[in-house]
Amino acid sequence: MMQAPFVSGRKKNKVQRLLLNQTGMVMKKFFYIVMLLLVSVLVKAEDIAVYPSHWFTDMQYNNVQLILKGSDTAFWRYRFTITYPGVQKLRSHRFSNGKYVGLDISISKEAKPGDVKIVGVYNGKTIELIWKLKPRRAGRNTIFAQGVTSKDFIYLIMPDRFSNGDPSNDQFNNLYDISSNRKDVLLRHGGDLKGVQNHLSYLKDLGVSTVWMTPVIENNMPLNKESAGMMSGYHGYWFTDHYKVDPRLGGNQTYRELSDALHANGMKLIQDAVYNHIGSHHWIAQEPPSPDWINRWNSYTGSNHRDEAIFGKYASAKDKQQMLDGWFVPHLPDVNQRNPFVANFLIQHAIWSTEEFGVDGWRVDTYKYCDEAFLNKINDALLKEYPRLTIFGEAWTNTVTGSAYFTRNNMNVPFKHNAEGVTDFPLNAGIMATLNQPFGWTEGANKLYMTLAQDILYQQPLSNCIFLDNHDMDRFYSVAGENMNKFKQGIGLLLTLRGIPQMYYGTEILMKNFKNPSDAMVRLDFPGGFDGDAVNKFNKTGRTAQEQEAFDFVRTLALFRKKSTALTTGKTMQFLPADGLYVYFRYDDRQTIMCIVNTSDTKKQVVLADYAERTKGFTKAVDIFSGKNYGEAIELPAQGLMIVELTK
Repeated sequence: MMQAPFVSGRKKNKVQRLLLNQTGMVMKKFFYIVMLLLVSVLVKAEDIAVYPSHWFTDMQYNNVQLILKGSDTAFWRYRFTITYPGVQKLRSHRFSNGKYVGLDISISKEAKPGDVKIVGVYNGKTIELIWKLKPRRAGRNTIFAQGVTSKDFIYLIMPDRFSNGDPSNDQFNNLYDISSNRKDVLLRHGGDLKGVQNHLSYLKDLGVSTVWMTPVIENNMPLNKESAGMMSGYHGYWFTDHYKVDPRLGGNQTYRELSDALHANGMKLIQDAVYNHIGSHHWIAQEPPSPDWINRWNSYTGSNHRDEAIFGKYASAKDKQQMLDGWFVPHLPDVNQRNPFVANFLIQHAIWSTEEFGVDGWRVDTYKYCDEAFLNKINDALLKEYPRLTIFGEAWTNTVTGSAYFTRNNMNVPFKHNAEGVTDFPLNAGIMATLNQPFGWTEGANKLYMTLAQDILYQQPLSNCIFLDNHDMDRFYSVAGENMNKFKQGIGLLLTLRGIPQMYYGTEILMKNFKNPSDAMVRLDFPGGFDGDAVNKFNKTGRTAQEQEAFDFVRTLALFRKKSTALTTGKTMQFLPADGLYVYFRYDDRQTIMCIVNTSDTKKQVVLADYAERTKGFTKAVDIFSGKNYGEAIELPAQGLMIVELTK
């Protein structure tokens, strides 16, 4: 056996110390590297946002563009890979702002729900992100994404002002706006999604089939100065994070619960979209991936708000650009939908929201201010994924021509919009003229007659959303002069004319006011929706006799309409108004409804034979409210309304 070389004790100790020191240094270095990697993963992963926040399996839209937002300007240097069966990274994108990386990914039909690992490596540092693939929501096209049609009755709610179902979410100290004060009409009042859910039975009893709420997306904005004073984003139109429902309304989970409750009650959900602008504290406004995500001017330039500058035969390019790219107000940056990354971001969010929250239809705010090609593109993407989904744009136009231009129309124009319908402002003007203008050649009821005559411009006027007022307008009862006869005439027109009727919250109990000194005056709290309210008008016992009369009138007509094929999907025939008397019919092969509005100050007699085109063969005219049969002649009081079903 070979003997080991002799090493003195002193030298041996020195060697041992050297070996121990070297081993210790190696271990320390190894431990340091491991800890550095771990810290890098943990810290970086927490600081990175991914949009969309997740996606779904088995989607038609299966090529998704992720936007990754890091915390430092070297983030663009990371090289990302994806390891997950059925998910493939196609390409990466860099932006002028180094905090962002774009990833185009493909999700195959074989991909299963689970956690997709996205790994980024740069300069010895590693980031691991988990991005979820979720299963699709059950009931597509049947339980949700059903579409909203002329068979429906929409109820428009501003959640902050309707009912406070969860007082614990009224304030959050980590948000810019921590105010909650019902004594100030410009501040938040605490209403939320749970408050809406708590009153679904009230809405269903009223005859409502569909709930449209002003936007529920996060508005993490400070108070902003507007003409009436320092105002909060209680209305919801100042987006700051598309993938978060505002926590003061209850957050994402509460929104999902409300959607599920609506569908369980046989009702539908409309979500309010805003493609045109964002809040100034949105990350796109604060730190855009590139400057062209926002429409920019050398100095602040507001929109001219003239839709004629878009479709007008003689319009200038200058006016059109200002209409489309000008800002609404200084704290609402105008989004550039011509940027393909911006377009993809908005399209994906719309599809994601429909799937995540079970949306049945979309009302698109400030529709006429958006890039036209983009609007068609996002509508096509939504309808490809959800063929029965309904989309109508808020096109606040001055003419029927303008209104028809922004939807599917019969006009020979260079650009053809593909939205199914619009919010019908010209028809609203015609109704208000009927109620409030003296009868004349083009005034009063003739204004409504003339407006409906121009339905030849629309491909499908039944798809237009019709209304008496909304959150941006003077309340209908005030516009009607707080006159109960005019109130009933307006409700009668709303629920019998062609289109999808929408009623603003509280109209049924005669909530009133003008926009003076601000819009907030027409957005007051629903009495009884908040703790401490003196009366509760959700209950019959809390209403005055006149309020109950109004409620019963709306309810009776809404419930009748729900079962009426003539009023929901039938044809229309109108007769020339004469001396303030306006007569029109809604009819199909199964039913004929005769609607009579007397806007004059004298009583009128209506003889069925004078309208033989529609009344021939009928001998009875049955009042849908009282059940009384008027036979072949009907007498209307001054400022009267009669809705009768004709029978033989």
